[in-house]
Amino acid sequence: MLIKRLISFSHKSRSHNSTIAMSSNANKNSNRLLHTTSPYLLQHAYNPVDWFPWGSEALQKAKQEDKPILVSIGYSACHWCHVMERESFEKNDVAQVMNKYFVCIKVDREERPDIDHVYMDAVQALGINGGWPLNVFLTPDQKPFFGGTYFSPQTWVQVLHNIFEAFVANRDKIEDTAEELRLHLLKSDVERFKQTTSSSDLDADLTLLYQNLEKRFDVTLGGMNKAPKFVMPTIWLWLLRYFETSKNENALNMVNLTLTKMAQGGLYDQLAGGFARYSVDANWFAPHFEKMLYDNAQLMSLYSEAFSITKSERYKAIVYETFHWLSNEMTSNEGGFYSALDADSEGVEGKFYCWTYPELESVFKKDTKIVAAYFQATPEGNWEHGLNILLDTHEHADDTIKSIKQRLLLARSKRIRPGLDDKILTGWNAMMIQGLTDAYKTFSDDGFLHLALKNISFLESHLIDNGKVFRTYNGKRSDTEGFLEDYAFLIQGYTSLYQVTFNEAWLRKAEQWCKYVMKNFYDEVEGYFHFNSNTAEQLIARKKDIMDNVIPSSNSVMARNLYHLGVLLDQEDWKTISTTMVSQLISLIESEPSYMSNWGILLAEMKSGFAEVVIVGSEADERRKELHAHYLPFVLTLGTKTKSALPLLVGREAKDEKTMINVCIEKTCKLPTAQINEALKQIKYRDKI
Repeated sequence: MLIKRLISFSHKSRSHNSTIAMSSNANKNSNRLLHTTSPYLLQHAYNPVDWFPWGSEALQKAKQEDKPILVSIGYSACHWCHVMERESFEKNDVAQVMNKYFVCIKVDREERPDIDHVYMDAVQALGINGGWPLNVFLTPDQKPFFGGTYFSPQTWVQVLHNIFEAFVANRDKIEDTAEELRLHLLKSDVERFKQTTSSSDLDADLTLLYQNLEKRFDVTLGGMNKAPKFVMPTIWLWLLRYFETSKNENALNMVNLTLTKMAQGGLYDQLAGGFARYSVDANWFAPHFEKMLYDNAQLMSLYSEAFSITKSERYKAIVYETFHWLSNEMTSNEGGFYSALDADSEGVEGKFYCWTYPELESVFKKDTKIVAAYFQATPEGNWEHGLNILLDTHEHADDTIKSIKQRLLLARSKRIRPGLDDKILTGWNAMMIQGLTDAYKTFSDDGFLHLALKNISFLESHLIDNGKVFRTYNGKRSDTEGFLEDYAFLIQGYTSLYQVTFNEAWLRKAEQWCKYVMKNFYDEVEGYFHFNSNTAEQLIARKKDIMDNVIPSSNSVMARNLYHLGVLLDQEDWKTISTTMVSQLISLIESEPSYMSNWGILLAEMKSGFAEVVIVGSEADERRKELHAHYLPFVLTLGTKTKSALPLLVGREAKDEKTMINVCIEKTCKLPTAQINEALKQIKYRDKI
């Protein structure tokens, strides 16, 4: 009853009040967060709340004083995090209550996703929908017993009093609840989902995956049939692979409808490129305006792959516009990629991106009606508060439209910009390396590869040190070792860089880090990977990331790495581990493809089998570019201009002027050919799934 009474305070509705007053830090005292590197923590450095960063100082204080802990988790681009800060954390009277009764800890979920995973799981176990800000109350030994997301100021103060009174008066019940939650957190996600099966059993029906996705598809607007709508790139990447093997035109139509509608709506920045995190409605119209690096990294891959099938000029334009946005707004001078742009500017959500009709008139004068009609803007506003979100439902932008967009972009550049989360995360940067290499494969534009190489150089200089990968950099690297997500995406990036350059150093680094992950993250009992390394700080529970979401699960990324490298390096044991990981999740992949889509991609790769294309000769780079211009999702590419010690290249040396292409499947090779068209025929001959 105690927990139910507390929970009743956590479900107050959130009114869509977009206005957030930006606070001035003048004449304010700082707290401990001032000495951190996280932009999110620094946003709270002048709160009157006596915030601690997560660490031994705060945790020991709670034990010594026998005080409950409040852990408040968010991220810098989080709109409702800003709202709760303005309404509660900046208020002296509220801060006094927090400081008196609790040890208060602020956590950036992007810097410490391990902490976020544990306590989000706990809150959801209490029957509360997760989200951010995430506010969780712990016993002094870090066990959660209550939590919620956004609280209005009045509710928040009442909850604080109730929690502390319950902690004092009903300590035994609090401890019992906390212990129940701790035991719940110790249950492995793998145990909940995996099935017992032979490691070689891949008897899955990909048509069933497709049918389960089709049932949930929005046939009018694209995406999944619900709101809000997240982009979920791996769903559409899977459907492209299903189309390649099944030739089911509806699978391709589902992708095209989704990608077209996403690009037409407010979700896409029609002026500067780049996608917002999600649409609050089913129409892709009104976004939550924050732009995240990880979304755009995957969308670079998705639109590039879709172009290689459809040759849609719109898809090509989106890749290039997103690339320019990345280069102009999200890249440090040293080559690191920043994490996010805020939804808010001047305290108003979306203000930087939206237009009033008078603002359009100030730019275009007598031509305003024509411009407004093109972007579906109206005098009263097509959104809220008289604001217009720019839409572009036209297939092709001619020179006139491009000129209009440039004029709007110039006018917009004079506005106060949204906040920039300028921390650099290893995993997210590596995701963008993948996006850039996929764009390079499709378009053969050296600009994509140049930026990817500059970024990997940054990561190696600043975030890889002393035999470890580290999580984050902001002027200096943090002391937090990378999580499985960081290692897995880095390995993926190295593997992709090898295949577009034939520089074997990249492949050897992928191999090196794969061995490191096997040693430091792999659980031999369950056959999956922990999110934290063996040497990392041990929280009250050690999680395994299984479900794919907007960011694919780190276990699915690592399983694909093992399979790809198993083929490229002839490591059968890695292929076996990967196959076992997939086979034990078959039923879940089939029944929940929306949240297992990256696993679905790997399953499709396994069932199709890879063609290993080995290119040897002085023109290896040229032949590789010609090959990569085609959509070949079930191909791994190796090559050298002279000779190589890689298993698949041994015995294949350049002997004359002619560059030869060898297509091999399951270690059996076709006759070498010098012709790309003949190699493509050999690749395409394979049986359908």
